[in-house]
Amino acid sequence: MIRKVEPVEERPGMLVPELMGRVRQIQLRTHKLVNTALAGGYRSTFHGTGLEFQEVRHYQPGDDVRAIDWNVTARTGEPFIKKYAEERELTVHLLVDTSGSMDFGSGRWTKREAAAQFAALLAFVALRNQDRVGLSLFGEQPGLHLSAKKGGRHVLRIVREVIAAQPSPGGSDLHGVLEESVRGIHRRGMVFLVSDFLGAPADAREVPAERGFWLEPLRSLALRHDVIAVRVFDPLEERLPRAGLVELRDIESGRTVELDSRSRKVREGWAGAAAARRTRLLETLARARVPLLEVSADGDLADPLVAFFRQRTRRHGGRSA
Repeated sequence: MIRKVEPVEERPGMLVPELMGRVRQIQLRTHKLVNTALAGGYRSTFHGTGLEFQEVRHYQPGDDVRAIDWNVTARTGEPFIKKYAEERELTVHLLVDTSGSMDFGSGRWTKREAAAQFAALLAFVALRNQDRVGLSLFGEQPGLHLSAKKGGRHVLRIVREVIAAQPSPGGSDLHGVLEESVRGIHRRGMVFLVSDFLGAPADAREVPAERGFWLEPLRSLALRHDVIAVRVFDPLEERLPRAGLVELRDIESGRTVELDSRSRKVREGWAGAAAARRTRLLETLARARVPLLEVSADGDLADPLVAFFRQRTRRHGGRSA
């Protein structure tokens, strides 16, 4: 029932065949999507994140007086205004969870593989639009960080690193990666927080004193950037099938439990616990004013993203928040 992706050893500067095959499969799966439905939705949804100076020109009746360049006006004796153009280049930051729970998969893919494909979709669309993409991996501790860059080789490395990252033995340190992002991401951009959000308390009331909670750094990050939370889930985590006696093992703790899935009460309890986790997550994100995008590890990865693009376009009249 539990399928775990084993870490792949890699010699510097060289991809081993298994890892190369995984990256190639993801590239092929995402190529058509990048060139069809996602391409237009991405650009119409996410505009430039600021204004850049273009030129000064003579003031004309009707111009906004707040745009007057007083230095040039004083030197020339004639009124001039500053003209700005929207900065078209985007910077996309991917914060991807590589904790042990992300290696769970009951179907075609593990959550980690689904996260890698999601990251690939965004990275290849950004590449098509000449935007920069950065990556930060995190598990129990902050992991690999790749600065935002352009280029096909850089995008392929992002996909490779998500797949090949060593799984963390503990839970997800969302607090750590969010705090690091608040300090380290200076240029305003898009931040996609990709995780299953399991075992990572958001509120001080839920967390032991020795560990940080992640609501406040998420809120701080969302004040500076356009942050989107991406919850990757496996269908088995949401609904327990009627399959008799099943033994489940927690990947992160190693703890095992035996459940009688024939029992309606057991199945309803399983679904209720999943619904409660999701409700707590939605409440946390609402407090930080961060939208949620949900991706099933056993479903189509493009449809949720396309639907999210369309929803944002309708909500903001074709512009991002």
